[in-house]
Amino acid sequence: MSKAPTITHAIPGPKSKALLAEKQQYVANAIGIHLPAVVQRAEGALLTDVDGNTFLDLSGGVGCLNVGHSHPKVVAAITDQARRFTHTDFSVAPYEPYIRLCQRLCRLAPGPRPKKAILFNSGTEAVENAVKIARAATGRAGLVAFQGAFHGRTYMSLSLTSKVEPYKKNFGPFMPEVYRVPFPDPYRSGEPDPTRMVMRHFDDLFTTHVQADRVAAIVVEPVLGEGGFVVPPVNFFKELRALADRHGI
Repeated sequence: MSKAPTITHAIPGPKSKALLAEKQQYVANAIGIHLPAVVQRAEGALLTDVDGNTFLDLSGGVGCLNVGHSHPKVVAAITDQARRFTHTDFSVAPYEPYIRLCQRLCRLAPGPRPKKAILFNSGTEAVENAVKIARAATGRAGLVAFQGAFHGRTYMSLSLTSKVEPYKKNFGPFMPEVYRVPFPDPYRSGEPDPTRMVMRHFDDLFTTHVQADRVAAIVVEPVLGEGGFVVPPVNFFKELRALADRHGI
C-alpha cells in the first residue's frame, strides 16, 4: 500500500465503475456516497481503492477513527475478541469487556457526581435513549435543542436536528414537544455576552411556548458541529447547568 496519496487511474477507475454499477443495482438509493471510488484497504490516514488510487482520508469514518485505519493494537484486540466470541447481546448474556469499558468511561468523565454508562452503536441511538431516560426519570415530555444542532437521523434525533437540507427535507411531520433556542455564537451573534442572550431566549421560551416544569432535557453539543464548529463561551455550560438545576431539568 502506498505511504502517500497517489492517483494512478481516473476517478472512478474501471474496477470502481463496475462495482458502483452493481451498487446502483443492488443497494438502496437511501445510501448515497461522497467518494466515487470503492475502497479495498486502508491504513492510518490513507484509503486505497480497487484501482490502486490512494487518498488522504479526511473523514475518518465520520469521526469514529481516532487512531486511524487498521491500527495494530485495534486489529489485535478485535482478533482476540473474535476468537473468544463475536456477540451475545449484553442484555441476554453479559460479558466483562462491556463492564470494564463502562467503568473506564465513568472514571474518565469529569465532575464529582456518581456516573453510569451504556453503550450503543451510534450517536443517534445514544440520543434516542437519552431522551427516553430523561422522560422516564422526570415524567416530562418537553425537549429543548439549539439552532444549528445535529443529533442524528432517526426520528427523535432528527426532530432535534436543526438542518433541513440534507437531513430533514420531505421527512416530516417530526416528533412533538421539541423546542429550540439559539446557540451562543461568539463570532456571529453580534452580542457582547452570547451566553446572556441565550438565557434571555430561555426565559422567553418558558414564558411563551412551554412550561419550564414540563421540560425533561436540554440536548446540546459541547461544540456545535453542523452549525459551523462553533465553540461556546467558557461560561455557557455553567450557566446552562444552573438554569437546568433551577427547573429540575
